[in-house]
Order: sequence, then structure tokens, then C-alpha cells
Amino acid sequence: MNDVRIDKFLWAIRVYKTRSEATEACKGNKVKVNGTDAKPSRLVKIGDTILVRKGLVQYTYKIKQLLENRVGAKLVPDYAENLTPTSELDKLNAPRETFFVKRDRGSGRPTKKDRREMDELMNNVDYSSDDTIPEDILIKFGISEDDEL
Repeated sequence: MNDVRIDKFLWAIRVYKTRSEATEACKGNKVKVNGTDAKPSRLVKIGDTILVRKGLVQYTYKIKQLLENRVGAKLVPDYAENLTPTSELDKLNAPRETFFVKRDRGSGRPTKKDRREMDELMNNVDYSSDDTIPEDILIKFGISEDDEL
């Protein structure tokens, strides 16, 4: 076995859950082999570098050995070396800019005033500080410190 289809290899090393997901990623130009876009039928060899864009993160793999059948997660490092920089992996842990405000059941949609207050809250939240929420915001939205957010 000198070469394997890229979609089959990405599925086999567990980058994608299904082979059709891997195929769609290739068709959507989310996979590159040695810097060039890869169609699903592109053949890869040992030593090729694969770039895979999943969400915000661009993963980088180098092929060590070829395989056609899916392997267990513990065996993946024997077939592909993960070269993804830590700066890319840090994007997975980036603070989520969503904030859920608990509303009473049956209260309906937020009014225009409620929406403006929520927007003001979002603009005033400092993500760089610790996880505590300022007391004035807790009072404004009727949240006690015992409530789970």
C-alpha cells in the first residue's frame, strides 16, 4: 500500500466521525495536502502534511504510516503526528461570548427594554477578569449569588 485516499485516511485516524463527513470537508476546501486543496479522491503518501480546518481551529498532521481501516484512538499517534500549534488549540478554550440570562417560565420574549439591558450587560462584561459577576448586574437581573449560571 503506497497511497490512500485522503477522505479515507482522515476517517481512519479519527479526525472525522464518518467517511462522508471527511468527504464533505474535502469538497468544502477545508482540507489541504502539502498546501494545496485536496479533493476526496486525492491520494496521500507517508510524509505528507495535512491541514484540516474544523471550526476556528486549523489542525496539522504529518503522515507516519498509511492505513485504510479505522483504528482506536490510542493507536492514532502511530499513524499520524499531530503538529497543531498550541496557539491553534487555545482557540478551543477561548471565552464564550454568550451569556444566558435566566428568565421566568411563561414570561415570553424579552421586551425592547429588556433586550437593551441585556445588550448593555454584554458590553460591560470584562472577560479578562475573574469569574465573578459585579453585584449591580446581579441585582439588575434578579440573580442571587446562590443561583447557578
